[in-house]
Amino acid sequence: MNQEWLAPLMFVVAFFFIFSGYPVAFALGGTALIFAVLGSSIGAFDWNLLFAMPERTFGIMSNYVLLAVPFFIFMGAMLERSRLAEDLLKTIGMLFGPIRGGLGLAVIFVGTLLAAATGVVGASVVAMGMISMPVMLQYGYSKEFSAGIITASGTLGQIIPPSVVLVVLADQLAISVGDLFLGAFIPGLALASLFAIFVMVVALFKPKTMPALPKDARPFHGMALLRQVVLVLIPPLVLILLVLGSIFIGVATPTEAGAIGATGAMALAAINRRFTKTCLRETMDHTTKLTVMVMFLLIGSTAFALVFRGLNGDLWIEHLLTNLPGGKIGLIIVANLTIFILGFFIDFFEIAFIIIPLLAPAAKLLGIDMVWFGVMIAMNLQTSFLTPPFGFALFYFRGVAPPEIKTTQIYKGVLPFIAIQVLCLILVILFPGLVTYLVK
Repeated sequence: MNQEWLAPLMFVVAFFFIFSGYPVAFALGGTALIFAVLGSSIGAFDWNLLFAMPERTFGIMSNYVLLAVPFFIFMGAMLERSRLAEDLLKTIGMLFGPIRGGLGLAVIFVGTLLAAATGVVGASVVAMGMISMPVMLQYGYSKEFSAGIITASGTLGQIIPPSVVLVVLADQLAISVGDLFLGAFIPGLALASLFAIFVMVVALFKPKTMPALPKDARPFHGMALLRQVVLVLIPPLVLILLVLGSIFIGVATPTEAGAIGATGAMALAAINRRFTKTCLRETMDHTTKLTVMVMFLLIGSTAFALVFRGLNGDLWIEHLLTNLPGGKIGLIIVANLTIFILGFFIDFFEIAFIIIPLLAPAAKLLGIDMVWFGVMIAMNLQTSFLTPPFGFALFYFRGVAPPEIKTTQIYKGVLPFIAIQVLCLILVILFPGLVTYLVK
């Protein structure tokens, strides 16, 4: 066997295992072991390189930046399990209810707040799907638009800080989490604004698909409604300001801010008399499961990267990407197409741990701003939550959607929002200042 083809073949075999349905972490680790043995047998791989694996695993477990991941997951799960997100959605729904498309605007507004308060997509989609969808259907909202609005708004937790995805990307790109949060702030709000504009346009030209809520669906009016909005809205806003503000002004690291957020979420639950043993146990179970999944993926991808580099795969990828026609533009096009296509089939964590370490060295060599590169990737990765057939937001929503909602209606409903996300991605590429303005 020609030794130069071992690294490309390793890449192909890994994706074969992944697409066959084998757990990604074990697909990567297993591929690494197979090619370590194969490469060693023909003298193309130094078996002693695997002695670095325990040290790298310990490095993952002691990574201070990645410690922010369980904190942000815990914060989001606590807000969802204590039903604080439910209160927020119902109250804002009553506030926007009198206008056509108001409930859709409320879902987007709350999705933006939950994104800034949790950074966890699953919690947002499940909470809004369980609460809003029955109300939307009851008062005559289109099934397709309702499904599209809820799933798209739920994905805002990926791009609006503090996002678990941004924390992982910052670690993989070796850049500041705070800088990536700042860079993603304007694009994230711009995306949410485009969603809202789309809802208003549809409500204007197709009013029957998004009617206003009748008075009997809005128990609070006047000062009573204002008081309810203040009581429900102010606490999460304060939590958001504490978490993001402490990061942006430099008084806390993302990990420390995540700990503040987790503590604040428990405090809000306790103030509302919802901090129960069951709530805490469910939150901790969810946090543990998702964190363990991330850690196993990291260990598997580390083993893969170690063997891949031992077979000179990093040099092959670097040569391939830095010699693309068009230089920087060629790399940006290839990177976006690769991530967009893979988003149809595999999770964003898997893309971050497999693809980003291959793209980052080439991007640095070509002089690309890494914060802008990270936000661009995050915006692209966000579409992976919505693109059929394996978009995770679609699965989350399918699990809580009423039985009368067909899967084809969900797919149809997300198409306009995928187009909006692609438009926002193009704007980020054409106007880098959207990312770099706050970072400088």
